[in-house]
Amino acid sequence: MLTQTAIRAVPSRRSTVSTHGAPPASGPTDREAGALEQTMRLMGAMMSYSRNSEIFGENEPAEYLYKVVTGSVRTYKILSDGRRQIGGFYLPGDIFGLEFAAEHTFSAEAITDAKVLVVKRGALNAQANGSALLARELFTLTGHELRRVQDRMLLLVKSAQERVASFLLEMADRGSASNAVELPMSRQDIADYLGLTIETVSRTLTCLEGTAAIEVPTSRRIVLRNRSALSRLNS
Repeated sequence: MLTQTAIRAVPSRRSTVSTHGAPPASGPTDREAGALEQTMRLMGAMMSYSRNSEIFGENEPAEYLYKVVTGSVRTYKILSDGRRQIGGFYLPGDIFGLEFAAEHTFSAEAITDAKVLVVKRGALNAQANGSALLARELFTLTGHELRRVQDRMLLLVKSAQERVASFLLEMADRGSASNAVELPMSRQDIADYLGLTIETVSRTLTCLEGTAAIEVPTSRRIVLRNRSALSRLNS
């Protein structure tokens, strides 16, 4: 709730989307950016969050849309038995906080120190009424979020090896072109995301390393040595 109060205290920069003008100090120019990115940069407020600090809480009003600029974010829910279920990980460039109801169904917090661009949903929707391009990008974003939820449902019926392999491939695809995956999240985070115990995650990584599918130089760095083998597990 403190985060929501802090956001409300920051005046929003209201402006229409333009494809002209000087670019910001960093990031793509207006001509290179999509309508949604332009609008968020023009109308958003940049917020800083320290490691493990809350961005929004479950059941709080879903009044804002968020974009990770630096760092990483996780969404999660505490189940009735006290277990934590992580709903998703968000990396630089990812947009989160999109809801299909008036309240957040998950909480969100920074995994690492993070900078997040925060924009009022109402302001975005008002802009979309006058911009077919922005409306189309918001529709695409909604479709992407629905697909992510569907993929997650399918993931949770797979075996432990299949879940871990799928996760590693996903993180590799979302990162650089390199086969080296730098993980901002802990093993416990991974376990809570995959619906496994931390012991099972560690055991599975050791097993995959033993088959030469991966190499684990450190707990946060994993090198994919055999993508084909991982892909077969993920199919």
